Amino acid sequence: MPLVLGSARTEGPRIDTGDTAWLLAATALVLLMTPGLALFYGGMVRTKSVLNMLMMSFVSIALVTVVWLAAGYSLAFGDDAFGGLVGGLRHAGMAGLGPDSVQGTVPTVLFATFQLTFAIVTAALISGAVADRTKFGAWLVFVPVWTLLVYVPVAHWVWGPGGWITADLHALDFAGGMPVEIASGASGLALCLVLGPRLGFRKDAMRPHNLPMVVLGAGLLWFGWFGFNAGSALAADGLAASAFLNTLAAGCTGLLGWLFVEQKRDGHPTTLGAASGAVAGLVAITPSCGSVSLLGGLVVGLAAGAVCSYAVSWKFKLNYDDSLDVVGVHLVGGIIGTLLIGVFAVRGMTGGAQGLLYGGGLGQLGRQLVGVLAVGAYAFLVTYGIGKLIDTTMGLRAAEDEERTGLDLTVHAESAYDHGVLGHGAPVSSASAQKVRLQ
Repeated sequence: MPLVLGSARTEGPRIDTGDTAWLLAATALVLLMTPGLALFYGGMVRTKSVLNMLMMSFVSIALVTVVWLAAGYSLAFGDDAFGGLVGGLRHAGMAGLGPDSVQGTVPTVLFATFQLTFAIVTAALISGAVADRTKFGAWLVFVPVWTLLVYVPVAHWVWGPGGWITADLHALDFAGGMPVEIASGASGLALCLVLGPRLGFRKDAMRPHNLPMVVLGAGLLWFGWFGFNAGSALAADGLAASAFLNTLAAGCTGLLGWLFVEQKRDGHPTTLGAASGAVAGLVAITPSCGSVSLLGGLVVGLAAGAVCSYAVSWKFKLNYDDSLDVVGVHLVGGIIGTLLIGVFAVRGMTGGAQGLLYGGGLGQLGRQLVGVLAVGAYAFLVTYGIGKLIDTTMGLRAAEDEERTGLDLTVHAESAYDHGVLGHGAPVSSASAQKVRLQ
């Protein structure tokens, strides 16, 4: 994603109406991914915490937007201020981004909004790792702090003017393998370790309560992902079209790869597997969709679907409770897609760099590996520190009785489904909550 802060219209390229129209549509598509994620996650949890899961995604839209407009955009995409680590505050509060400011061939304010939608869905992704047991109030604190301390610096490293991963390391990441997928996955793992496992982990059945909802959420995610990846070309051109096709292809092979492993391993291809495999393929193609050929895209998706179908079971062997497989899908899938750029990148897509299979040697693969390790380690360590600080000061985990009863009733005083416990409009009391728990 070529990102350099825009200049005034009289000093740079004029706004292209076609590019602008496409990016407006892409921005709306990416924003839709967060409600899609809410449904995807909401269907995967048990009935007692569905609304809490939806709320964790929806409230992220509001929290990240405020932070982004206040300082996040300027720190991520402003002129480099600290040796490739973060931008300055020149555009805090969106200062200087009037209607005449242009980023490439689109209004800078539109570019900033497009990037905002990336930050929103990245923060929301983490919620899947800590579902069923996180204090909602603590989540309201975590999201803005995490956005400023983790997402913003990593976005600057990869996409910002002078960011060290792009400018110095020359690693490639077209649409967010490192800032979105690896950062959210590593952060989810860190929070899992701070919180500890859910009550009944490895003992109680914790199956998805609504698979049609999961599939609907996956479908909305897939639909929005076209804006996520093809929109990252920042133009309505051939590169956007290639990224679009790669996105479709990798989602398909990811789905097939996951189902193949399920059939081979378990004897049953599942609906949850199909939805998860498609998402795994989409995750992996995110960093590479603008760097690999169609053949490369097909292989990237297939590899992610197959490997991630095994990776989601690692939590039982390593005893960390990643509730909805953020680590197994987003961290592992993001690593696969980012590294395979070093294998399948073609000059026709990158404009220069080539992968190992196309005569580029091991250099690009090595650069991709350094980027993966740096972002993963940074996101994990800083998130672990944030989680520990919140846990020490206000508590990160919900009380045991709230977790047993379900966060929908105890936190939000609502229920996603009518279980015949509450009358119409009846307030939730401790007695009614106890009644739900005993049924």
